Parts: sequence; structure tokens; C-alpha cells
Amino acid sequence: MTSPTVRERGRIDLMARFCEACWNVLANEMAVTDGATAPPRPEPDPDDVSWIEPPTCPKCGAFVRIYPTTYDRWVSLSAAEMPAKDVPEPFRWRLMRLPDLSRVTTDIVAVRVRGIDPLPGEPVVPAHRMMCVPERDEP
Repeated sequence: MTSPTVRERGRIDLMARFCEACWNVLANEMAVTDGATAPPRPEPDPDDVSWIEPPTCPKCGAFVRIYPTTYDRWVSLSAAEMPAKDVPEPFRWRLMRLPDLSRVTTDIVAVRVRGIDPLPGEPVVPAHRMMCVPERDEP
């Protein structure tokens, strides 16, 4: 029996076919493993023309970049790239533009670097939790 909620899931090459409940279980497990537990960015009001400030970490006050992952969860990333040799493997991310019909980038997702290790000098974006000083001080 097939559920009416079974459909292709994921943002890149549609990762798999799951029902809503099974997809949420899988995506939540991946998010916890990867540290992608940030709340989504608020949708800006289209009528508001005021400047949008970048979000800051509530623990350390540093600027963060919040991006969706390929599995529809959100991750807080550092504001600057670093060489891969300076970032431990569990904290390495890359930003990827999603293909679109136009030449204008419409969406960017965060992709965890895994499988093939990058070269030591290759730039990666560290997860903010690696850089957050209060998180390092907690037991």
C-alpha cells in the first residue's frame, strides 16, 4: 500500500522516495548527526524596505550564515571560509548553488563535506558550533 504523501524528497537530484513521516525521521536524524539544528530564517516582508541585518549567535554574538541543507533542515555556518586543514571533518560544509533555468542564482544550500576529503588548502565553510566560544566551554 502506498501513502498519498510518498514523493521525491531532498533538494539535489531528489534524494529518495519517502512518505512525510519517514522523511521527517530520516531528515531529523541526519540533522542531529550533522549539527543542522538551526531555526529557519524568517521570511522577509516584501513591503518592508529596511536593511536586513545578518543574524547573530545568541550565545556568542558572532555573525552567522543560516542556510538550508539538502535535506530541508537549517544549519548555522561561520561567516568566513577556512582551509580544510584547519576545520575538523565533522564541521566541514560547502555552499552549493542549485541549478535553475535562469542564470540568476535563486537558491543556495549547505552540503556537508564527506566521502572524499578536500585538499588541505581547499576552502570549506566551518559550522558555527565549531567557532562558538561558549559552546566550547560547556561540559
